[in-house]
Amino acid sequence: MPKTHTRYTCQQCGHEAPRWVGRCPDCGEWNSLVEEVVVDRPARAGGPRALDSEVNAPQPIASISMEAWTRAPSGIDEFDRVLGGGIVPGSLVLIGGDPGIGKSTLLMQACGRLATTAGRTLYVTGEESTQQVKLRAERLDTLAPDLYLAAETDIERVEAYALNLKPRFLVIDSVQTVHDPAIGSAPGSVSQVRACCARLMRVAKSTHTTVFLVGHVTKEGTLAGPRVLEHMVDTVLYFEGDRFQSHRILRAVKNRFGSTDEIGLFEMTDAGLREIASASELFLAQRPDQGPGSAVVGIIEGTRPLLVEVQALVARSYLASPRRTTTGIDYNRACMILAVLEKRCGMRMSDKDVYLNVAGGLKIVEPAVDLGIAVALASSFRDRAVDPRTVVAGEVGLSGEVRAVHQTDRRLKEAQRMGFTRALIAPPPAASAAPEGLGINAVRSVRECVDLALCDSGAPASEEDAFAEPFAEDED
Repeated sequence: MPKTHTRYTCQQCGHEAPRWVGRCPDCGEWNSLVEEVVVDRPARAGGPRALDSEVNAPQPIASISMEAWTRAPSGIDEFDRVLGGGIVPGSLVLIGGDPGIGKSTLLMQACGRLATTAGRTLYVTGEESTQQVKLRAERLDTLAPDLYLAAETDIERVEAYALNLKPRFLVIDSVQTVHDPAIGSAPGSVSQVRACCARLMRVAKSTHTTVFLVGHVTKEGTLAGPRVLEHMVDTVLYFEGDRFQSHRILRAVKNRFGSTDEIGLFEMTDAGLREIASASELFLAQRPDQGPGSAVVGIIEGTRPLLVEVQALVARSYLASPRRTTTGIDYNRACMILAVLEKRCGMRMSDKDVYLNVAGGLKIVEPAVDLGIAVALASSFRDRAVDPRTVVAGEVGLSGEVRAVHQTDRRLKEAQRMGFTRALIAPPPAASAAPEGLGINAVRSVRECVDLALCDSGAPASEEDAFAEPFAEDED
């Protein structure tokens, strides 16, 4: 007869303890240990199990056939871009995001197109009824004969559906709702999530079925459940965006079959998610033409060149410690550029509040944004607007030098396509032809770049005018 005992499992890292403690000794999280009842089942008698077939037997790598392992297009180009060019058969994909961000909408649209063009698709919902899912499918116009729905939370029945129906694609919405009856803990616990993910992984690898898992996120924005969940799957995607904004960003943070630098851009409409073909137009929409503190930067996200607007606001501080706030930009990087401007360019920033923002909600980690941050800060500091048809790109060093960034040609071509007429970049290591209609100004230092960006005549400003303090001190 199976025996039961009690253990306490951390809901953040999966650490197991024989008794409850206030703080997890492994990850340091407070009040994260939850009591679970474990059933000890007798070990299987006999030696190692014999293989049911020779499918998994070792074989020379050169003799492995790849004919049936071509990527399947989902019918959504932005989704395929983030996945690395399409859906890999037998892969396990985890999609996370805030509630109501559009995870189920994206997968329902993909399922409708996959069921029409690629093969049988099974959508298993643990949070809604089949009637509720059909209402969404009708609104999204994704009804297809080979699209099957099931409302189930028992992982054993889900496995039976997959083995009997033999779908090419399986969607579990969500992994926190399914449970294994053999485990005594509640659905969504560390043990349940880990066990259910392991069983779904075996289904994916043994039947070559692509499995999509929808995951909940915590209040910190990370995927709920143990960290081992992200290690078990092949791809981890995050669906980002403001619920009060129309655009959404699909980002890959782990991908065994492609790059993790790609992003997919969507717009939420009444008819579902719509792909955004020209991303630069989205991020530059409603940009002020003559607004101080604004600079356009050419960046590369994966294989896609983008033009984004960096906004800066420099204001006098009345606090003992001036405020530094960044959105979409690394805080430490912004502080470094502030120090460079003060030391190398003579701009006194130590008594100013500084606010930095990337318009459109994009998060930029590429060093090419450094020069855009410096120009935007200088523009706000001097209260002078940058030419709206000027684009910048370059990495800033601690000595104030501007260094070249990779794929400069692609950034310049995107700027020329968007109608920009001037580019401020570091001297490229090799001579390359500039796109027609785009003037190139090679700058070697931040000071030189600021002079060219903020001087209307295009000539460097005088020493007194270039870095004069724009804020008049109160005589009182």
